[in-house]
Amino acid sequence: MELLRIAAAGYNVHSKGAGTLDPDNPVVRLCAEGMMSEGRGDKDQAHLLFRQAWETATSDFERCIAAHYVARHQSDTHSELEWNRKSVQLAESCPVEEVRGFLPSLYLNTAHSYELLGNIDEAVRLYERARASTRSLPDDGYGNMIRNGIVNGLRRIAESRKTGS
Repeated sequence: MELLRIAAAGYNVHSKGAGTLDPDNPVVRLCAEGMMSEGRGDKDQAHLLFRQAWETATSDFERCIAAHYVARHQSDTHSELEWNRKSVQLAESCPVEEVRGFLPSLYLNTAHSYELLGNIDEAVRLYERARASTRSLPDDGYGNMIRNGIVNGLRRIAESRKTGS
């Protein structure tokens, strides 16, 4: 169950309803299996499972979850950005109660892609959106990881602006 919770980006999968993910959902299961493959170092298998999750998804909610994981296995930053953007767009089309637990992570990953590509204004905009949405994050390791990622991204940008690099 803990792996499913991680795969669900901080959502409670122990019970069903608003703000939870169904551990029996095929997309959630495939993403959890993909994360287990990643943990074993089998990135090719993880990529296949995440792509299968994308192909299995039947709703914007499922697609946003799958796209988040597909983004992690792109070979170039431009493709990673496109999948991250897709994940955010799909999440934003869902009822907020369904996605509030992992929307900050989606904004964070998309901001980082923009940062890597040198689109600093868009990176800052998304880091700020991520920061504004952190109220819904749990006060645990997952929530702290996302909050720290946002702070670190904004810090990197502020430092690069100071040094002109």
